[in-house]
Amino acid sequence: MATMSDTQPKPYRFAFRDFIQLAKPYWVSDDKKKGWALLLVILAMNLALVWVNVRLNFWNAAFYNSIQAKNFPDFKHLLLVFSGYALLYIVLAVYSQYFLQMLQIRWRRWVTEVFLKDWLVGGAHYRMSLRQGNSDNPDQRIADDIRSFVNDSLSLFFGFISSLVTLLSFLTILWTLSGAFTLLGYSIPGYMVWVAIAYAGIGSYFAHKVGKPLIKLNFNQQRYEADFRFGLARTREHNEGIALYRGEDREMEGHNSRFANVWSNWWGIMKRQKLFTWYSSFYGQLAIIFPILVAAPRYFAGQIQLGGLTQTASAFGQVQGALSWFIDAYGRIVDWRATVERLYTFVQSVEAVRHVPISDLMDGQLPGAPAAGGLLPQGPGSGGSSGGAALAIELGDLRVATPDGRLLLQADGQRIQPMQHTLFVGPSGLGKSTLVRWLAGIWPYAEGTHYRLPAGRSLFLPQKPYLPIGTLRQALTYPMPTEQFDDARLQVVLTQARVPYLFASIDQADTWMQRLSPGEQQRLAIARALLAAPDWLFLDEATSALDPPTEAAMYELLQRELPHTTLVSVAHRPGVVRFHRQILLVKAGGEGEPARLVSHTPQLAETQAASESGDWALAGA
Repeated sequence: MATMSDTQPKPYRFAFRDFIQLAKPYWVSDDKKKGWALLLVILAMNLALVWVNVRLNFWNAAFYNSIQAKNFPDFKHLLLVFSGYALLYIVLAVYSQYFLQMLQIRWRRWVTEVFLKDWLVGGAHYRMSLRQGNSDNPDQRIADDIRSFVNDSLSLFFGFISSLVTLLSFLTILWTLSGAFTLLGYSIPGYMVWVAIAYAGIGSYFAHKVGKPLIKLNFNQQRYEADFRFGLARTREHNEGIALYRGEDREMEGHNSRFANVWSNWWGIMKRQKLFTWYSSFYGQLAIIFPILVAAPRYFAGQIQLGGLTQTASAFGQVQGALSWFIDAYGRIVDWRATVERLYTFVQSVEAVRHVPISDLMDGQLPGAPAAGGLLPQGPGSGGSSGGAALAIELGDLRVATPDGRLLLQADGQRIQPMQHTLFVGPSGLGKSTLVRWLAGIWPYAEGTHYRLPAGRSLFLPQKPYLPIGTLRQALTYPMPTEQFDDARLQVVLTQARVPYLFASIDQADTWMQRLSPGEQQRLAIARALLAAPDWLFLDEATSALDPPTEAAMYELLQRELPHTTLVSVAHRPGVVRFHRQILLVKAGGEGEPARLVSHTPQLAETQAASESGDWALAGA
């Protein structure tokens, strides 16, 4: 799928098209009634504010005329009238802002829930991480860009509507107050209107010329800021490894390099913003005195009174301000455009990995598309084998590839029967872990015409288990609901996994991936598997951090406590061979050829010899 470069924003017509596609789903969603109700209420309040400004414009003329005529009774009465208008204006301003914030958070909540669901469900987040493209920093796009998108969209919409209504309301007033102006023998009716249009038009044109470079600069600044923040988060998450490697200098170098992009781009924004501020400040200050200068000849000619002069200047300011909305909102439009671009490219990336054929993801290298197996979130079982789980895994002519389309591994008709515990062995880097990830339903880059994925519920235990931030109870039961298991059951599985002491901290919140050692994390994952009781359990070096006796004890535990679960393992230590009934050897192919999967079921003596010698070639393979 073709996407725009991160450094080349789209033209405005595409930005508006993308905005419609991003915004429309909420306004036709199940929350549309409350959303539209708030939108109409806020719109009505904004129109009421314009009406108050119109009334204040007429009040302005009467008030200054009373001062010129030294009419104190009218002066006092007009002060009371002003108090009423001012109170109404304050109430409208307060509640329009209040309801606007209410709409902002409702819209943001809905969009955030949709984005989170699209990003997480079906493993899209994982597939996106395998692709190159416009899907960097999903945390920033969901947390910051959605907030900016909602707030800026509403702010710009109501600002534009308010300016449009203000323009229409005050054009008639200004036309009436302007009278006619004779130039070179020609009478120009409503000349102040034409002056206001010309003033705002010329101002807007030069504002766009001066501010146009800010579009690209602000677009890049969001990306550089997100990259810098992501690097800092990575350092925080992996602080132990960095400390063990004494890698602080390299981390500092990387952070400084990423911040250098923030620094240099910010200087570009500063310089261009300074130039734009020079221009906009001059334009704004001139707008204060300009209408009085234009209307002054009629005042000094006695054609209008002081109140008429101030009313004309006020009406001119309202018309000019409405016409200059683009100048005033230019900075927000620039930020809004960059935000829309980033969110839309994120949506494109999600759609690409969820709905686009895998052949498109791989640039046509492989035309097939895998089907995902049943994943664990369907809920834990009782340990019994379901009807679907009775089907064997058929690898057939499966070919597994890398994200760039390079063929990695070729199967050769192998199958894994239920309860036929299977071990994948062979040198590193040939695709064993990738194949198991495909079997678990998360690796999309594969093809074949005769294969069958696991039926039933699957659980995948990687070498480094994922433990969410929260209580130990949440980490142990992840991704299942914590209330599904009582304390007695949790204590039993922790004891069986040889980490009974962890139960004392079962409701303690912590960053457990940093708190627990790698061996403790792997034993906690084994306890999690006991709770889940899946039909298929995939273990990718899931016991590599354990000593051989403990590793053997964990395999014995799984086979004893999960008698209806089929184990599919990837391991490099020969000691695990005896826990598997089938050995599938991954052998390197010839130059430019993928590795091949070779079936081998050695005799017990051969297995024992291979285990003792560490020779994974296995006799007869």
